[in-house]
This record gives sequence, C-alpha cells and structure tokens, in this order.
Amino acid sequence: MAAPLALAVGGGLFVAAPAAEAAPAAACDTTSTPYTYVVTYQPGTRASAVDKELAAKCGTKIAYYDGIGVAIASSRNADFQQKIGVYRAYSGGKDVASAGAAARSLGAVKTLEDTRSTAAAGDLSAQQWDMKAIHAPEANKVYQGSRAVTVGVLDSGIEATHPALRAAVSPAESAGCVTGAPDRSPAAWAPTTSDHGTHVAGTIAGKDPAAGFTGIAPGVRLASVKVVNDEGYIFPEAAVCGFVWAAEHGFEVTNNSYYIDPGMFYCPKQPGDAAAFEAVRRAVEYSTHHGVLNVAAAGNSGFDTTAQTTDPNRPHPLDPSCGILPKAVDGVVNVSSVGYAGTKSSFSNYGEIDVTAPGGDFGQTPPQGEGPACPLSSVVGGSYGSKCGTSMASPHVAGVAALLASKFRGAPPWLLTRLLEGEADAVKCATTETECTGPAKNNSYYGHGLVNALDAVR
Repeated sequence: MAAPLALAVGGGLFVAAPAAEAAPAAACDTTSTPYTYVVTYQPGTRASAVDKELAAKCGTKIAYYDGIGVAIASSRNADFQQKIGVYRAYSGGKDVASAGAAARSLGAVKTLEDTRSTAAAGDLSAQQWDMKAIHAPEANKVYQGSRAVTVGVLDSGIEATHPALRAAVSPAESAGCVTGAPDRSPAAWAPTTSDHGTHVAGTIAGKDPAAGFTGIAPGVRLASVKVVNDEGYIFPEAAVCGFVWAAEHGFEVTNNSYYIDPGMFYCPKQPGDAAAFEAVRRAVEYSTHHGVLNVAAAGNSGFDTTAQTTDPNRPHPLDPSCGILPKAVDGVVNVSSVGYAGTKSSFSNYGEIDVTAPGGDFGQTPPQGEGPACPLSSVVGGSYGSKCGTSMASPHVAGVAALLASKFRGAPPWLLTRLLEGEADAVKCATTETECTGPAKNNSYYGHGLVNALDAVR
C-alpha cells in the first residue's frame, strides 16, 4: 500500500489519502448507529478519489466540497476515524454520544437565550433600547440598506411568515445545512425546536410597522441557513456547509451566534480536533475569499478566551493554538455584549474582541417603559420577545455591517471590518473593570467600541 503524503496546509498538518487503497480486510458494519464525519483532503482532490477511499474504509459520502478539500461522510464503523486517520476525520455526533451528556452551544447558555419576556401590546419602538444605543432609529431615517445585499443567518432557522420578516427572507437563497449537505426545501431551513434564529433575524432586518418594530437594516435580504439540529447542536459539518453556501451564493455578511459543538475549544494539534478545526477554518476562509464578512458572538461563559487552559465542555488541555470556532478563525469579527448601562454584560466572554453591541444583562435593568433587560426581537408564532446573550449582540453588528455593505457595494470583508471598527464609539475600561485591559479604542472588553449604525450610513 502506498504511504500517505504529509503536507502543510494553512498552518496545519494535512495527511493526504494514499493514491490507491486495497479493499478493507473485514466486512463493513451494517447495523450499528451511523455517525457523520468531516474528512479533510488536499483541496482539489477529485470526487472519484474521495469516493474510492471512503468506500474502502467503510464510509459513504454525504457531500464533498472540492474547493476546500472537505468531505462529509457517514459510517457505522466504530473505527472509521482510525481507518481514515485521527488527524483527518472527526465526528461531533459520535463524541456527544460517547460523552453521554455533552454541553450544547445553545443549550449551555439556555438560561440566557431562552429566558424570554413577551412584549406588551402597542408600539414596540419605545422598548427597543438596544436600537437606540447604536443609533439605529436615526440610521433608518437616512438609509435602510439595499435589496442587493444578503445577510446569511447561520442559526436555527427563520420563521419566514413572521410579520417582521416575510418581506426580508429570501427563500431562493436559504438552505438547511444540518446534515452537512445543503437542502433548499423550505422545511429544511424553517425553525423546529428553537426560535433563536428568528430572534437574531429580526434584529438584523426585521420591520413590522403595525407593531412599531424595526431592525437595523430592514432594506436588505435575509437567507435562513439552518445549522442547528433539533437537539440544539451545531456540528462541524453543518458549519462547513453553511459557510460554503454563503460563499457560493454571494452573501455579503453572515451572522454566527453559536460555537461549534461539542467544544467549546478545538485544538489543531490534537487528534480529531485537528480535522474539525481545519475543516471549519478552510470553509470560513473560503467564504472570506469570496467576499463574505463573517460576524460571530464571543460566547457567554464570562471568561477571557485567551487565558483558558481547560475546555469547560470536554476534558482536554488547551494551548495557544486552540480556539472557539468559528470566531477563532482569522477574519471573523468577534463581538462582545453590553447591557442597558453600556458596560460589559456579566456573561460576555472577552479577550480578543473586535467590537461590542447590545446583548442585554439581567443586572442592567432599563427604566420602566424602556423595555426588558434583554433585547426585544421577533420570535416564532409571529410574536415578539426578549433574549439576552452575545448571540443577541452579534446580529446588531451584522446589521450595521449590512448597512456598510449596502453603502459601499463590493467592499471586501477587510474593508467592512475596518469601517465597523473605525466608526464604533470608543468604550473605555472602567476603573472597576480590573480585568479589562487596553486603551479606549481597542481593549479586551469592548474591542474598538460600540457599533454605530448612524455613522455607517452618513
């Protein structure tokens, strides 16, 4: 049998498949539970070669993204990862099943994002303190964004019939990516067990004059790209599918209010993790190279992501190369959260932050009549409710980015990032914020500052 070829790919180690493989020594398992894997190849590897290796090692191809050399495969064999190579294949689903009760990226913050108050009847605009904080109402009077711009909401699906969203959602650009392969049927990208994506979507581009609700960029289009399965997990294969879909359909911006399960951290030098990290890194960078600005939530663990030595979800050591995906990938805009008072939310992660935005805080309660402590937005059933989290901060930034992409058509992601940062309002570290380090215009809590929608359009 030909020896594998080791190549350096994007700073990581990639082990190419042998040119030819003999048939497996033993029959493949046909009865055990199948699990889905990401499998890395040298970019440009032919699909026929991928099919041949997977078949020889008891796997079946679900999808293959030749531009990044990542296959999504299914196998019932317990030793499939070993057959492929432990640095080339990884299954989040198998890890969850083995762990029994792994934490979920949405489930782990359930006490924040699924805590909701139903909006009172009447004009909701008075309750949208988060929009006022970033000057979105003033921006709306100047410019609401272009229909030529699409924001991909990589999340749990969007309720396309919601009064605030039915004019914004683009079915032709939406897809379900939960399996790792895109499915354009409406059922595949509609919400099932979570209204998280619907809430995020409303913040970005919702508009319901009858309810007095308006998001940041109601003039742009939204694409529902469902990456969250019904158990609340976002596995690497779903994220890979989502980023490639965004790249190949010309999205200008994506919002990513999640981390990839069953992390939280992935380490490119560790077995299994290496394949997941590399697959997602390639997909994110592929989208960036195709003109997509990716915005991501910093996370709700309340710690410095640069100082962690252990993963709170999985018992493995961390080194400086490890990171939370997708925000650890170069070029992704990392967003922390502030509450009504404008200071960092108690739950918000910090460390490597680009900008900040309103995500709420139960300890920063608005005066009566100005809304709940958590940002108000659309929820399933055509209703409105509030949720707290960096998941809610991130779409505020994606909405401002959509305004910038509308104003500066064709601007590359690096320029949109620079504009976001340059036009943000500086937030300096308070004397009581002893863990906050850096100057007012670039610190570990607030990055370059609070995004400003009005400055984005004028």
